[in-house]
Amino acid sequence: MDFRLSDEQRLFRDTLRSFVDREIVPVARDWEHEGRYPTEIVEGMRKLGLFGLAVPEEWGGLEADTVSFALTFEEISRGWMGIAGILGSHSVSCWMIARHGTEEQKQRYLPELATGERRTAIALTEPGAGTDLQSITTTATRDGDDYVVRGTKMWITNARHADPLPVLVKTDPSASPPHRGMSMLLVEAGSPGLEITKDMGKLGYKGTESCEVVLDDVRVPASQLLGGVEGRGLQQALSSLETGRVNIAARSVGIAQRAYEEALSYARERTAFGQPIGDFQAVQLRLSAIAVKLQAARLMTYWAASRMDEGVRMDTESGMAKIFASDAALECATDAMRIHGGYGYSTEFEVERLYRDAPLMSIGEGTNDMLGTVVARSLLAGKATIG
Repeated sequence: MDFRLSDEQRLFRDTLRSFVDREIVPVARDWEHEGRYPTEIVEGMRKLGLFGLAVPEEWGGLEADTVSFALTFEEISRGWMGIAGILGSHSVSCWMIARHGTEEQKQRYLPELATGERRTAIALTEPGAGTDLQSITTTATRDGDDYVVRGTKMWITNARHADPLPVLVKTDPSASPPHRGMSMLLVEAGSPGLEITKDMGKLGYKGTESCEVVLDDVRVPASQLLGGVEGRGLQQALSSLETGRVNIAARSVGIAQRAYEEALSYARERTAFGQPIGDFQAVQLRLSAIAVKLQAARLMTYWAASRMDEGVRMDTESGMAKIFASDAALECATDAMRIHGGYGYSTEFEVERLYRDAPLMSIGEGTNDMLGTVVARSLLAGKATIG
């Protein structure tokens, strides 16, 4: 087993790292506290071609391997996790359209999504349905050549910039089991009845908006049904979430990496009782714990990503990586804050933001508790083996 990056992957990582250190790290803390949208950073990512990460080359995208995909979210999250969210929802949606869209849909959207001229998102969650997507209540009723969509979506990243916005709906609310009546519609920005009503206030994950989306009798042409066939929406969404879990695992590694860097630097520079605090065994033990968890999370994330590149179903691997890395991110951020002592609680230091960003990683793209049951069921059914 070779855990080394290829020459191309190292060059890609180094390019990203330089961009993050130059364009994100110097402004992240101030812009986050100001509530400022990172327009300039988004433009920089567009120029690097990062909006085309999940778009096939034939449509103008990078069609990055999954390890490089993970490297992208790790490096950007090291600078500012909220920025990674802008790219994450876009990439998950692009992957879904590229794999499941009709040729007409791919031709219409993918070239401009690859360049960032268009951006997209994915609208799954509702006020009463998060992990249990089969409980959504948003409906799409066929009326001639259109669907009439009614419902509300919640916590939708990129909602104000998405065109199109893929929306998970029920085209047959009476279907049993419910997933057989679920479909994905590509709703274009500016459609009458489509309204982004508010941005949700959040503890962390700043820099990108998370919105409530109301669809009030929105007419969507039947040609906007993803893949052209009803009843496949949940499968389309869940398949794309495999990449989303690699994305979240990699973001977690980025948070943990930054926590390590900040803790190490502070332990070297801060003095107490006439010596650097890094000379004290208690601080050394916390530093080593951060480093061990960080490297283990990184290797598990790259492992899951490499499995996807091998073309195998990897919901178990991505779930395991997401669970472990997100738990590690929170533990590393907490230990880094404790190494900083009182300064770790100050908004003048980076660890305060890391501490607020980390908890989302155990919730996003499926809660860790839910994913734990998915992994266990896979093991019990013999669909995955360990060792």
